[in-house]
Amino acid sequence: MDLGIRGRKAIVCASSKGLGRACAFALAREGVALTLNARGAAALEATAAEIRTATGVPITAVAADVTTPAGRAALLTACPDPDILVNNAGGPPRGDGRAFGRDEWVAALDANMLTPIELIKATIDGMIERHWGRVINITSITVKMPITELALSNGVRTGLTGFIAGLARQVVRHGVTINNLLPGSFETDRLREGMRGAATRAGRSFEDQRATAMADQVSGRFGDPDELGAACAFLCSAHAGFIAGQNLLIDGGHFPGTL
Repeated sequence: MDLGIRGRKAIVCASSKGLGRACAFALAREGVALTLNARGAAALEATAAEIRTATGVPITAVAADVTTPAGRAALLTACPDPDILVNNAGGPPRGDGRAFGRDEWVAALDANMLTPIELIKATIDGMIERHWGRVINITSITVKMPITELALSNGVRTGLTGFIAGLARQVVRHGVTINNLLPGSFETDRLREGMRGAATRAGRSFEDQRATAMADQVSGRFGDPDELGAACAFLCSAHAGFIAGQNLLIDGGHFPGTL
């Protein structure tokens, strides 16, 4: 299927690895020019080079911390008028919410709620003026199914979801859609990091911990990041203009709910 977005311009945050990288690749395969962002310059440049070689699309790499005003300014200077914005950031630290102080909560808010909001605020009016735009926020299954050891994520990602619920319904009449992707367990560095920590705490091997975690998945496996990337590309497509304000759970059926 031709997604009808060849020649569009996209900003993809946290796109050197994992889910952000998969989204960038999926958009590039559809002919979208990319502005990629991550904090680590070496990994970011490697990903940019790989996507250029594979797809031939124009790519600008901006190594910056977008949780800061300076980082966001650098990103928006490189691409001031994106047609597509993919907000993504690594999740906040694991732990019991009662153990975190104000600084940890503020850092989580900055990374996973306020930064996406600031980037949306900076780009949404241009999309409205051009009568076309797509915003995708990669949040988490925790929005639907809180996870005890992910207290910070439970709180701040749900806050972003509430903000989006209102804004998406204000802008859809202008041809601009905003939707959220809620990933479950995907084969990423963050998943492996979490399993290593759990293995250490339990005094067991990483391999045993991984097998246990996979057995808990009703699908019997973890997600492939490219599966989420493909979903992102479709929601950014010309065919998805009537999908707005939605939270698409991509978890292999792990969430045990009817709705």
